[in-house]
Amino acid sequence: MKRAVKALNRISVQQLAFSYNGRDMVFENFSAEFSGGPTAIIGQNGAGKTTLVKLIKGLLKPDKGRILINGIPAGSMTVRDLAKTVGLVFQNPNDQIFKPSVLEEVTFGPNIIGFSGEKAERSAKEALEMLGISHLKHENPYDLNLSQRKLVSIASILSMDPDILIFDEPTMGQDYEGREIIKRTIRHLRERGKLVLAILHDMDFVAENFDRAVVLHEGKIIADGHPREVFAREEIVAQAGLELPNAVKLGKRLGLKDIFLTKNELIRYLKERASDR
Repeated sequence: MKRAVKALNRISVQQLAFSYNGRDMVFENFSAEFSGGPTAIIGQNGAGKTTLVKLIKGLLKPDKGRILINGIPAGSMTVRDLAKTVGLVFQNPNDQIFKPSVLEEVTFGPNIIGFSGEKAERSAKEALEMLGISHLKHENPYDLNLSQRKLVSIASILSMDPDILIFDEPTMGQDYEGREIIKRTIRHLRERGKLVLAILHDMDFVAENFDRAVVLHEGKIIADGHPREVFAREEIVAQAGLELPNAVKLGKRLGLKDIFLTKNELIRYLKERASDR
């Protein structure tokens, strides 16, 4: 997992059109750019979030338009090259896991994309260690609980060391410890220059860990900016059917005009205000 990464990984979605049935358009003339810090894609079920990441990953083909991955049209990339560049962690780990042991599962991807046997195993073990599940390497994934299986599915993508990682509901089924592990993983990936995208319904996790929130509604972007800016726009949050993060809601109940994304931010502000009196 020591392969050098590009200074700036980028996804460019250009005038995209897509429909599952040829009539009802999920996207029509849709464009977006993704680069830099971790980005959360948020919105109601049916807004187009999962469809968008499947198009980026190449699991679906656009009807019109194109998607560039680090400047290369995704449609011209081989399955192997796309797997090397873009990793997608599915929402349900049962849709991803199929090997009889955790180590075999996490080693499978690196082997497929051309890592040597030694490098594949080393990369798999590093991914397991990063996620704190090295002790499970000889276990059958289906003997693990949902939280552990989710971490195994994340490790199986990390082990391929892609430049771009997409997480579909990474905190689903996670307890506090699992959420903290995923939080540290996103921070580590960011430090390594990776581009991280995530589909999320967990607004507290968005507020705490992402530099950018893109709000999708009926196949269109209706807000795009830092979470502090997005969550300040109550009409947009309501239109998208989203819940405000708990710290934002509490700040509003206290009558505060500023937006506080985390409880620590809010507590610090209240302490400073109290000390000034």
